[in-house]
Amino acid sequence: MSSAGQWQYAVIAGSQGFRWVSSLAGETRRIEPIKTPFGNSPYLHAIRFGNVGVVILSRHGERGYEVSAPFVNYRANIWALKELGVERIIAWSGPGAIDRSISVGEIIVPDDVIDETRRRESTFYEGLGIGFIRQNPAFCPEIAAKLREVIVEKQGHCRTGDVYVCTEGPRLETAAEIRKMALYGGTLVGMTVAPEVFLARELEICYCPVCYVSNYAEGIAERPYATGELFEGMLTPDEKAKVDAALALLPDIILETFIRLPAERRCPCSQSMERYRRRGDVGEDWHTWVNKRA
Repeated sequence: MSSAGQWQYAVIAGSQGFRWVSSLAGETRRIEPIKTPFGNSPYLHAIRFGNVGVVILSRHGERGYEVSAPFVNYRANIWALKELGVERIIAWSGPGAIDRSISVGEIIVPDDVIDETRRRESTFYEGLGIGFIRQNPAFCPEIAAKLREVIVEKQGHCRTGDVYVCTEGPRLETAAEIRKMALYGGTLVGMTVAPEVFLARELEICYCPVCYVSNYAEGIAERPYATGELFEGMLTPDEKAKVDAALALLPDIILETFIRLPAERRCPCSQSMERYRRRGDVGEDWHTWVNKRA
């Protein structure tokens, strides 16, 4: 398949992404795994939606939750999307709420991220003197603005100012860790935004998460331990229904956002490596930016 320029938009689907991929059977074009310097990508799926071409990557697998967050090959995933011509990514995540004023099932576009991961490869530029890239704004402001516009229409409101704390996983956080994160200013806690956002910025891809709040983080709401249940009882039946409703809305929110985005990117994400171009450290071919020893 000729890829360059065809698929300018991508969705990185979260823990229930495989269900969306299954529901689109017959509507998408399946793309074989793409070979990258960091290993092969998973299968991808391309779909035409309105006047835009969208690539869907199910972060955790196609048949269920097959790969937990710390073991996702983030570098291969982002490289593969760049190879397909992707310029903008919306990534969904299901974090817990650290701020009690947030409702379970609420759909949120965070403004910032704190990286608490420990063992993930977080750069393409290992061993090189490049990659000192500003991280404010943390997420693409153009995508964030359009996402919020659509969410307000669908949900009636959309918070601003939230901070996503990304932990290593796969275990959930302790109550003491959540208290620490609250002191940092964290309002959401999840496991997938980092290093995705940083890797996308290194390859000049716009990236923005959209979050459905899947539960209250440990210690935020009183929950008795329930053996054998999801998150061992951190989610009530009523909250689970709200989460399911939010998940059902996410694909429409994401695809509608892509349609509303202006064709031309005017955000800083698209020029994050410009300083290195001007110095002659990198050329126009992004494939040559990465350490070949990787």
